[in-house]
Amino acid sequence: MKSAEPKTAVRNTVKSQKAKGMKDEENKQDSFPIVGIGASAGGLEALEQFFGNMPKDSGIAFVVIQHLDPNHVGIMPELLQRITHMKVFQASDRLKVKPNCLYVIPPNKSMSLLNGALHLFVPVESRGLFSSARLQTTCRKRASALYFRVWARTEALG
Repeated sequence: MKSAEPKTAVRNTVKSQKAKGMKDEENKQDSFPIVGIGASAGGLEALEQFFGNMPKDSGIAFVVIQHLDPNHVGIMPELLQRITHMKVFQASDRLKVKPNCLYVIPPNKSMSLLNGALHLFVPVESRGLFSSARLQTTCRKRASALYFRVWARTEALG
């Protein structure tokens, strides 16, 4: 009987190491930058220039929040998919964010990011306000927020 105990201990140690290795791999997959980009209604050209030059395997996830009329039919995902090699999605509630993907907020929704998933809800703030603080708070150091309005205006005038 005593000879079976060391085998069991070794087997449990191997199982524990495999589980730890799987957990480390999961943490690596969940550890990637998430960049939030706010854009005014006129920011499409700036977004096209940016994403047209972004490599498809940057390891970054992008979340685009565009200021649009709440009754506007959103075709931004289709427009951006034409110019980027990354996968482009219209955000849906509880959608898990993955690297090398681009997520676009749907019309007439507010969005937050919590535990690596997008959450949609009815807007409570004035139309067009982008809360980078909310994105940064929920993602901590992984999130960056950019605002393209000034760049879009500069490019349009230039």
